[in-house]
Amino acid sequence: MGSRSRFALICASLALTLGCNSPESSRPPEPPPAAAPSASTTPELPKGPPALHLESSAFALHTAIPSKHTCEGADVSPPLSWGDAPAGTKTFALIVDDPDAPDPAAPQRVWVHWVVYDIPANVTSLPEGVKQATKGGRDGQNDWGKPGYGGPCPPIGSHRYYHKLYALDVELGDLGKLKKDELEKAMSGHVLARAELVGLYQKQNPKK
Repeated sequence: MGSRSRFALICASLALTLGCNSPESSRPPEPPPAAAPSASTTPELPKGPPALHLESSAFALHTAIPSKHTCEGADVSPPLSWGDAPAGTKTFALIVDDPDAPDPAAPQRVWVHWVVYDIPANVTSLPEGVKQATKGGRDGQNDWGKPGYGGPCPPIGSHRYYHKLYALDVELGDLGKLKKDELEKAMSGHVLARAELVGLYQKQNPKK
């Protein structure tokens, strides 16, 4: 047997004796894949109470307000209804304003159309044509300097009219004919929930 053959035989014998410790066999085994979490350990999303909502039978969200409720018509307030007020609600407050005055292309101010507060918690709607706050509510002051509702009357373009309802944990009491910013200060820290309904209006007869 040649020297090369004897050397190969000796290497083979040593490999068997030492367990064939080649670089591949000395590598640690891969860890088993992690077990998928069972359905019972997956946390569920919290289920809260329904959110306060506000709607009108006169118009839907982001649709046109009928001219009946504007300066081009009878200028009467639209019917509003709401529900799912949170626990602890004592009163509601309502603000209707237009952030697009005077021109939506270059708005300069927010024009306030209606302010009502201290609407009792058991009231869930206001009928069409509310002249003054009813059912225990109190009138604030709009930007015409009057209590009650003043309908959309945009000088140019299509404006957005935000009807905002607030559920409060307090009765504010008779604070007089509050303006919007005064009511917002009085409500601060007492708002439990808020709902919003946005209607649109553009004058059909801009000269009116």
